Amino acid sequence: MKYVNCFPLIALFLLLSCSKDREGIKPDKGSVTESVYASGIIKANDQYTVFSTVNGILQKIKVVAGQSVHQGQLLFDIESEKAALNTENSRLAYQLSLQSNRYIQDKIAEMELKVQSAKDKLTLDESLYIRNKNIKNQGGISQVDFERVELTYKSSKLNYEASQKQLSQLKAQLDNDQKRNNINLKINEKSQSDFNIKSAFSGELFDVLVKEGALVTTQTPLAIIGKANSFLLELEVDENDMVRVEIGQKALVTMDSYKGKVFEAVVDKIYPIMNERSRTFKIEAHFVNPPKKLYPNLTAEANIIMQTKENTLTIPKAYLLDNEYVLVKNNEKRKVKTGLSDYQKVEILEGLKTDEMIYKPE
Repeated sequence: MKYVNCFPLIALFLLLSCSKDREGIKPDKGSVTESVYASGIIKANDQYTVFSTVNGILQKIKVVAGQSVHQGQLLFDIESEKAALNTENSRLAYQLSLQSNRYIQDKIAEMELKVQSAKDKLTLDESLYIRNKNIKNQGGISQVDFERVELTYKSSKLNYEASQKQLSQLKAQLDNDQKRNNINLKINEKSQSDFNIKSAFSGELFDVLVKEGALVTTQTPLAIIGKANSFLLELEVDENDMVRVEIGQKALVTMDSYKGKVFEAVVDKIYPIMNERSRTFKIEAHFVNPPKKLYPNLTAEANIIMQTKENTLTIPKAYLLDNEYVLVKNNEKRKVKTGLSDYQKVEILEGLKTDEMIYKPE
C-alpha cells in the first residue's frame, strides 16, 4: 500500500493563509486632523417650552402646531372662575373704599377747619401770653393771673399740635386705604390674567403638547415655540475633552437626516457648568451654510476641529498596537512615537519610514 506525505502541502496551505491574513501596508503621506467628538440636537433659536404659572383645567387651545405666533398672542385659556370671583370681590372692595374715602375726605375737611381754629386760638393766646409776660416783668400783673394766661397758651399749643396730628393720620389713612385696595385689585387682576397663557415673543409654534380638558399644573409643558427658519446646534462634550474646546472653533457636523453630507459650523457659546448626571458640558454652534430644511430635535454629531497637519506620515489607527507599537517583519514589535490622531489615522513622528511594511495586529 502506497502512502502520500501530505505534510508539505498542509504547511504550504497554512503559510499561504497566514500570508494572506497578514497582508501588510506602508505608511502614507497625508493630512491628519485632531478633533473632539460631540453629539446633540438641532434647536430653534430662542426655543422655549411654554408652561403655566397656575394650576387648572385647560378650557381652550387657541393655536395649532405649525402656525406663526406673535408676541403677546393668546395661546391657551385655563379655567379661571375662582380667580374671576376674587377679582370681582377686589373690585367691589375698591369701589366701597372709594365711597368710604369720600366720608374720610369730609372728615379731613372738618379736621382742617378745627386745625385752623386751633391755630387762630393759639395765635391769640400766644399774643396775650407775651403781652402779660412783659407786664409781669414790670409788676403790673399778679403771679396767679400770669400763670392762668400761661396755662391757657400752653393748652392752646397742645390742642393745635394734637389737631395737626389727627389731620395727618386721617390723610395717611385715606392714602393707605386707596393704595391697599388698588394693589389688591391689581394683584387679583394679574392672577386672573395668569390663566390666559400668551406667547413670550414672535416665532413659530412647533408643537402643542396638551389637549383640552386636561389638568394643567405648573410642571406641565404646554407647547414649544422658537424662531422660524433660524436654528442652532446644541451639543454635549465629554468632561475629558471640554478643556480643549474654545469659542470660534470649526465643527464638522453630520446628521442622520442628511446621510453622507458634512456641514460646517462654528462654536459660539459654552455653558460653564457640567451636567453631573451625564458628566458633559453643553455648547452651542451655528451652521455656516445650514441645510435647506431643518426641524427641532433632529439628532446631530460633530467633530470639533482642534488642529490639522498636512503632508505628514500616517498609518491606519487599526495598525497601532497598545497606542505605541507597530508590527514589522517576523511579527517584530517596534515602538513608535505618535502625534495627532483622528478616528481613522494616526500621525507617526518617529520609529517608522515610508518604505517599511507594517502588519495589522491579530
